[in-house]
Amino acid sequence: MSLRARIREMHAVFEGMFQLQLDHFIHELLKEPKYQEAKRLSRFEHKVFSQGGEDGIIAEIFRRIGTESKVFVECAPGDGLENNTAYLLVQGWKGLWIEADPRQVRAIRANCARQLDTGSLVLQPELATAENIESIIARGAIPAEFDLLSIDIDGNDYWLWEAIRRYRPRAVVIEYNATFPPDCRWVFPYLPQARWGGTSHFGASLASLESLGAEKGYALVGCSLEGTNAFFVRHDLVQSRFCEPFIAENHYEPPRYYLTARRAGHRRSLG
Repeated sequence: MSLRARIREMHAVFEGMFQLQLDHFIHELLKEPKYQEAKRLSRFEHKVFSQGGEDGIIAEIFRRIGTESKVFVECAPGDGLENNTAYLLVQGWKGLWIEADPRQVRAIRANCARQLDTGSLVLQPELATAENIESIIARGAIPAEFDLLSIDIDGNDYWLWEAIRRYRPRAVVIEYNATFPPDCRWVFPYLPQARWGGTSHFGASLASLESLGAEKGYALVGCSLEGTNAFFVRHDLVQSRFCEPFIAENHYEPPRYYLTARRAGHRRSLG
């Protein structure tokens, strides 16, 4: 066996051990009393196309509240193979992706050619800002009360959601900055052309998003275990379906970004 082949073999062994450790960690974490509540969404995490367990949480939200339009809008869907709505796309949903990175736009056009050709997916290759987000959504022919909005733009997430007023999605997934504890209010100062610099200076704390959601008529119903995404449901749909109280102190998850390295089967493809 060549040295290169041996290195590959050793890498595969270590990768397998690392994945086993991640699986064991999650298994043990979910044994904690907090996660024994039947209505807590993190119990339902499952990774299909999402970076973490968001696919499972989204599925559980709509199992509880039902679907209406089966239409989504996602800001910054990446290459199309790892985001919060690709799994919905393969289940027959339709929607709009807004992506500013030219490299990711090219990847989406290659990875999702069939979906773009059939019209089940609309791609808007431009930077979403507080000033233009509603006009971009309007060009995508999105209904006023579509089912799911996902925002993960590593900067102006708070301001983008704040600016969406003509549309009232039934559920919202938005990245939060878990660096800040659940009792802290902090929001990234608005800069239309902002780009993430790889530091903790991005987005908004969970408490700030909780407050914004309440102002817009949404309840904070959960967060992903890796501490990246917060989930909101419109107040008129919440009823007694989710884990109360709907506050940051109850739903906050600390930054466990290493969990995004957890793999789930083969390399992804939309066919």
